[in-house]
Amino acid sequence: MKKFNVEKGLVLPLNRANVDTDFIIPKQFLKSIKRTGFGVNLFDEHRYLDKGEPDSDNSKRPLNPDFVLNQPRYQGSRILLGRDNFGCGSSREHAPWALDDYGFRVLIAPSFADIFFNNCFKNGILPIVLDREIVSQLFAEVTATEGYELAVDLPRQVIIKPDGSEISFAVDAFRKQCLLDGLDDIGLTLEDADTIQAFEADWRSRSPWYFVAPDS
Repeated sequence: MKKFNVEKGLVLPLNRANVDTDFIIPKQFLKSIKRTGFGVNLFDEHRYLDKGEPDSDNSKRPLNPDFVLNQPRYQGSRILLGRDNFGCGSSREHAPWALDDYGFRVLIAPSFADIFFNNCFKNGILPIVLDREIVSQLFAEVTATEGYELAVDLPRQVIIKPDGSEISFAVDAFRKQCLLDGLDDIGLTLEDADTIQAFEADWRSRSPWYFVAPDS
């Protein structure tokens, strides 16, 4: 998992509440357990004018010019600004995979669905909860200013606006450290690899019958 320190980038305003995980990545694309390759199908049903299918050539599909992700001014966005209850619906981990694969490192919204919120941290994405009034003000500023960028400083837990003013945000200390160190659940486990191997060796020496293969 990529380490997270300070992330600066364009902001994409997705002005819609209750964005569920099927909106983020439709069910027909859930056939792979790889974490990569889902970015081209992010928001697929709204991003394209036709119905997307796995393994189709997305470069030849007609884009929806009215969808915010396709507008030229938001190309290359790294920070997504959303509304209430972002990531609701099914608990598919493919949703943060698709957001990360597209290039989003930060999500800002007044609230997130619990499972989606947890999955973001486990996949290197920082979800930030801010008051609705602050989110609405950010929407107004983003839509009024082309090229609007924010800098998100995780060590200091602040969002830095273009005028230099700062917005503080809360984040769980353990999750924060995992992002700073670039550690997902597997990475955390591997930090104790020596202890695990020592336990297994001791167990094998004390209970060798557990490791005898059954007769075929």
